[in-house]
Amino acid sequence: MEQLKQEIPTLIVKPNEDLAAYTFTKTGGQADLFVMPTSHQLAAETIKFANTNNVPLTILGNGSNLIIKDGGIRGIVMYLDALHAIKREGTKVIAGCGAKIIDVSRFALEASLSGLEFACGIPGSVGGALYMNAGAYGGEISDVLIEATVLTPTGELKYLQKDQLEAKYRKSSIADNHYVVLEAVFELTLAEPHTIRLKMEELTEMREAKQPLEYPSCGSVFKRPPGHFAGKLIQDAGLQGHQIGGAQVSMKHAGFIVNIDHASATDYMELIDHVQKTVSEKSGVLLETEVKIIGEDK
Repeated sequence: MEQLKQEIPTLIVKPNEDLAAYTFTKTGGQADLFVMPTSHQLAAETIKFANTNNVPLTILGNGSNLIIKDGGIRGIVMYLDALHAIKREGTKVIAGCGAKIIDVSRFALEASLSGLEFACGIPGSVGGALYMNAGAYGGEISDVLIEATVLTPTGELKYLQKDQLEAKYRKSSIADNHYVVLEAVFELTLAEPHTIRLKMEELTEMREAKQPLEYPSCGSVFKRPPGHFAGKLIQDAGLQGHQIGGAQVSMKHAGFIVNIDHASATDYMELIDHVQKTVSEKSGVLLETEVKIIGEDK
């Protein structure tokens, strides 16, 4: 820790930080070193420090589609929440990686720009949304994304155009190449604010009616298997309401696992494993996790 603070004195560093406060499931152990860069340069310097000193480095965004194991994370966890600026240039919206994608959709509404209505209920950060090409209600990030500023695994700045992002269902070249997103540029279209607002309100109502927003969760746990819906398969397997520890398959939407009573990450992982095995036995379909699971076992 002392060496890190000496080499990057303006970097915010916290030892043994509890990571449960930074995930939507409210689970997870501690980070050895938790750092919060407030500029692109500090993020780059942190990556270079980790490489030079052979220290493991984990990037943490909004923690919305993430489970951190109860043993926590060794080395450095770099939390990018402070890089959250959003601005407009004509019909383009430029957003920092730490900005909430919901906030970017609201910013677009205020600017009378259409194209991000589908994102009005996605709880992740811009960086996370690019990393997994997040989507909802027929739209996805790659539909409107035209450019991204990233750091390579060696801390070098790189600009990616849309075709270089190689966006597919819930994945992109950002994940494949272990890039760290710093900023995204979205190309939107001018529209009447009233029309944009109506669409966002309609999607919000649909989301609130179907999703268990009253409990902590990591969002949709499983990817949609070809020709099926994960929630329907789980429901048909008789697993809705099934509980391990404080984690439960949601009674409102079987594709979600909610923290109803101080669940641990281990509770989540055991329940995910049970759901996968049971659905495979009942239907022959192996559910693949959409949620990312990182960290050490306790």
